[in-house]
Amino acid sequence: MNCAQSVLTTFSEEFGMSKDLAMKIARAFGGGMGQSKGICGAVTGAYMVLGLALKPSGDYTKDRAEMGKYMAEFNRRFAALHGSLNCTDLCGYDLSIPEQSAEARQKNVFGTVCPPLVRDASKILEELLKLK
Repeated sequence: MNCAQSVLTTFSEEFGMSKDLAMKIARAFGGGMGQSKGICGAVTGAYMVLGLALKPSGDYTKDRAEMGKYMAEFNRRFAALHGSLNCTDLCGYDLSIPEQSAEARQKNVFGTVCPPLVRDASKILEELLKLK
């Protein structure tokens, strides 16, 4: 399971989504948005959870502003803990380069670096959603 899947499946059933569907939706978001060196999968998984949690009011402008407020607060807290939202910065490897991805696997980066990122993303979500 990648980081995005780990975060989304943690909360999916609470918002009416099966774990199987959550796994499928988040499948391409690991490794920094599809191994593109982008935003960490734990962060994108958290954004998906926020999308499920924040109920639309029918007012697009208001809903967009509310989502932006929650995303900005999530980003602030996550970056304060880890220094970045970017997968490459967080794990220390450019996963779009096969050799670096292989080295990250060999050094068990996904078993040592990534679990705290998933844990912290989930904890931040729990705290934010209590505020709602």
